[in-house]
Amino acid sequence: MRSISYIPALAAALVVTACAENAVVTSSNIDPISLATSPPGAAPGTCWGKTVSPAVVETVTRKVLLQPAQISSDGRVQAAPVYKDETYQEVVKPRLDTWYEVPCADDLTPEFVSSLQRALGARGYHRGPITGEMDKATQSAIQRYQRDEGLDSKTLSVAAARKLGLIAVPRAAEPT
Repeated sequence: MRSISYIPALAAALVVTACAENAVVTSSNIDPISLATSPPGAAPGTCWGKTVSPAVVETVTRKVLLQPAQISSDGRVQAAPVYKDETYQEVVKPRLDTWYEVPCADDLTPEFVSSLQRALGARGYHRGPITGEMDKATQSAIQRYQRDEGLDSKTLSVAAARKLGLIAVPRAAEPT
């Protein structure tokens, strides 16, 4: 009897995946980083988060004229018009994928997370202890803060970290 082993191939695929240049975080992740694709044009070595807003679909019903009214020469209605109800689905708002840059896993040190918790606490978003751990309370505080800034995600964006004063804002090149 011949056995086929696919375990080495699966392990090799996982190793190749783990070596991807860019990482992505989705807002449903509890773990801060999971490997996936990045948006087109992303710089190598950067990490990305993605939120997905589902499409809004409505059921629309309209009346369709099958047969017009029959009117006699003196203007009287001989037969009423015949209509049919037609129902269909209509996309009111298309699905929207929003990509945003996030700090990479190596940047989320206990010291960084402690600073993040203090910064969120100073703004009234984090009420728990300063643990240096990316726990559920910290993720909820991040989500509340970012929601007020226009991004509904538990994953910290680089833009929010900059606004909190945790990541340096790149300087514009000085004229030479």
